[in-house]
Order: sequence, then C-alpha cells, then structure tokens
Amino acid sequence: MGGAERTDRAEPRERAPAHERPHPPRVRLDLPLVRRRAWLPEYDPEAFGRTSERIARFLGTGRFIVWMTVVIILWVVWNTSAPERLRWDSYPFIFLTLMLSLQASYAAPLILLAQNRQDDRDRVNLEQDRKQNERSIADTEYLTREIAALRMGLGEVATRDWIRSEFQDLVKELEQRRVFPEESEERDR
Repeated sequence: MGGAERTDRAEPRERAPAHERPHPPRVRLDLPLVRRRAWLPEYDPEAFGRTSERIARFLGTGRFIVWMTVVIILWVVWNTSAPERLRWDSYPFIFLTLMLSLQASYAAPLILLAQNRQDDRDRVNLEQDRKQNERSIADTEYLTREIAALRMGLGEVATRDWIRSEFQDLVKELEQRRVFPEESEERDR
C-alpha cells in the first residue's frame, strides 16, 4: 500500500452531454407509486375545508359576537375586581390582547379559506349554468327551425277551402267551355 495510489477516489470530472447521460428508470404505470416519507403531517383537505367553513360561519354570527363580548367583560371584571393573588392578567390586559390577536390571526386565514372554497363552488356552478344555457339555446334554436319547417310545409299543404275554391274555379272554367251540358231544373230538385 505504501507506493500505490488509490484509484477509487472521486475526482472532479466534466459533465457528460445530455444524450450520453444514463436515463432515469422508467416509472411503471401498472405498479402503485411508492410513497415517500412525508416530513409534514398529512390531513384531509376536504375535512379541513369543511371545518374551516363551519368556524367561519360561526365567526360571522351574532352569537359569536355576544359570546366574545361576554368573555371579554368577564375577563376585565375578574382581573380588576378579584383579589390580587387570583388575577392572572393585570390592568393593561396584555394576556387578553395576546388571546384576541391569536384568535384574529387564526380567524382571518380560516375565513379566507372558506371564501376560496365558496368561490370554487360558485365557479363550478357558473360553469354548469353556462353549459345548461348553451344547451337550452341550442334546443330553442332547433325547435325554432323545426317550427319554421312545419310552417313552410303547411304552406304547401292543400286545405279544404283551397281545394273547394279550386274545384269551383274548375267548374266555372268547364262551364265556360261548355263541356257539361246545362242541366234541367227538374234534375236539380
């Protein structure tokens, strides 16, 4: 080992051109995908979205405002009138401010998430309405064309009155040519 150099060391090499590099292995579509280890916790986005909508719906009610007002009043009354050793938040109410800030910092994104989900539903409904309107317009145009074709077809159909008038005109024409001999009045009776 003394005089021999190691040849298995990684030496800096030039990078091979793209057409000479080995291709990554093909992903087979007939096999399930191997799950990678996730560093973040997994959650169901639909369940999370439904929960955020429920919270946002509650935050937008009068009941929430009343409960929030009651909690704040009780907090302030307790921390101003309770004995000194039982108070947990003295006059400037820093802990109350922290709690309200924390509640607001969670409420705003939850409300935005609920609004985004509602926008998505509205977009889908709007697209469905647009497609339904297109189908209705196409159906109306088809029916209009069919009615117009029927009217044109009926214009060419011989009606009873038209046939009667044609026969009367034919009889008059034949009488003028004297094809039919004039009948006696006795025969008419």
